[in-house]
Amino acid sequence: MKGLGVMVCVAMLFTAGCATESFVKEQTDPISSRIDKLDSRLMGIETKLNDLEKKVGQPMADLDAAKGEIAAARADAQKAAQAAQTAEGNSVAAANRAEAAAAKAEDAAARADASAQKAAKAFEMQQKK
Repeated sequence: MKGLGVMVCVAMLFTAGCATESFVKEQTDPISSRIDKLDSRLMGIETKLNDLEKKVGQPMADLDAAKGEIAAARADAQKAAQAAQTAEGNSVAAANRAEAAAAKAEDAAARADASAQKAAKAFEMQQKK
C-alpha cells in the first residue's frame, strides 16, 4: 500500500505540471492592461498637478512681493510719524520762544514808553526854565 501511495504522489507531481505560457499570459494581460491605464491616468494627474503648481506659484510670489512692499510702506510710515513728532516738538519749542520774545518786546516797549514819557517831562521842565 505504501508503494501505491508513493506512485500516486509521483504521478500527481508529473501530471500537475507547470503553467503554460499562454495560461500565464491570459492571467496577466488584464492586470497589465489595468496597470497601463492607471499609469496613463497618473501621468495626466501629474501634468495637471504641475500646471496647478505653476498657477499657484505665481500668485504666491506676488503675495510675497506685496508683503515686502507693505513692510517697506509700514517702515516709511513709522519714519514719517517720527519726523512729524519731531517737527511738532520743534514747532512747540519755536512757539514758546516766540511767545517769550513777544513778552520781552512788550516789556521793552513799555520801558521805552516810560522812558519817552520821562524824557517828555524832562523836556517840558527844561522848557519851563
